[in-house]
Amino acid sequence: MRSAFITGLAGATLLDAERSFLGSTRPAGIILFARNCVSHDQIRRLVSDSLDAIGSADTLVLIDQEGGRVQRLRPPLGRALPAAAAFGTLYARDPSEAGRLAFLVSRQNAEDLRALGINTNCAPVLDVPVPGAHDVIGNRAYGATPAQVAALGAEVAAGLMAGGVLPVMKHIPGHGRAGADSHHDLPVVDTPRATLETTDFAPFRELAHLPAAMTAHVLFTDIDRDYPASTSPIVTHDIIRGTIGFDGLLMSDDVSMRALGGPLGERARAVLAAGSDVVLHCNGDMAEMEAVAAECPAISGCCEKRLDAALAVLQQHEPFEPQLAEAALSRALSVTA
Repeated sequence: MRSAFITGLAGATLLDAERSFLGSTRPAGIILFARNCVSHDQIRRLVSDSLDAIGSADTLVLIDQEGGRVQRLRPPLGRALPAAAAFGTLYARDPSEAGRLAFLVSRQNAEDLRALGINTNCAPVLDVPVPGAHDVIGNRAYGATPAQVAALGAEVAAGLMAGGVLPVMKHIPGHGRAGADSHHDLPVVDTPRATLETTDFAPFRELAHLPAAMTAHVLFTDIDRDYPASTSPIVTHDIIRGTIGFDGLLMSDDVSMRALGGPLGERARAVLAAGSDVVLHCNGDMAEMEAVAAECPAISGCCEKRLDAALAVLQQHEPFEPQLAEAALSRALSVTA
């Protein structure tokens, strides 16, 4: 049995305490950050050691490799990747070509990640930014309209899945109009629900068939005045599972972010009570990891089915044309977003 959380690790090698922790708790996955990545061989070894400790190859190995300012693997460890907004610029000129390039760059990204043992990318970002919002999303967005964001996000997700990498769309049901960075503060959005349904929620509704999503630490006062989306049963059931229609694996954003209050164990418990399948904890602090794990039961029932469906994506591998992908990457990098 696997536990309903994904955990970060402290550094570039698996500590003895981490090995014991992974073996006893058996999380659904691990997530890597720049602190965990020194060389290709080291990354492969860290992943392999972690999977050995957990005792299962059926483990999600996550990373944030969006491109632009959010990519944990940078040269020389990874290719320089364009920000999402570069594809948005191309879309304004030629939507079909922009989609083709987004797919190919994403397909190359998948190939590179799988070569390191990484099988899950926390992308695409489907948030729709609005004027005056905090720039935490900014050029991470594929455009300023729901249709464009959904169209390009779909190509990115398809490119990842074609290479056997699980895409995690974020930040459901939308972080684009938040006036604060949820890493540091709780964003409060007072926009009426009717408006949100036609704007912020729309790309997620369009791509509700995708296998995994990450929630937003954003308070939508017209829906739930008391709890942010990630810990709100109302948002999870009425909006994410209801209006949007998403029935895939649902994970929280990092519960160690300052948007949430209270002890880490309480945060984890609230995420699961709200209806998410898995808790995400990223910072690699062992005391916090233990507090989160203590509140996360074994995955079962519908949650297990959703995890199995997500893991099935990892078995895909469609034909890959490196030269086309390289040309697409070069073209996208030449665009000023």
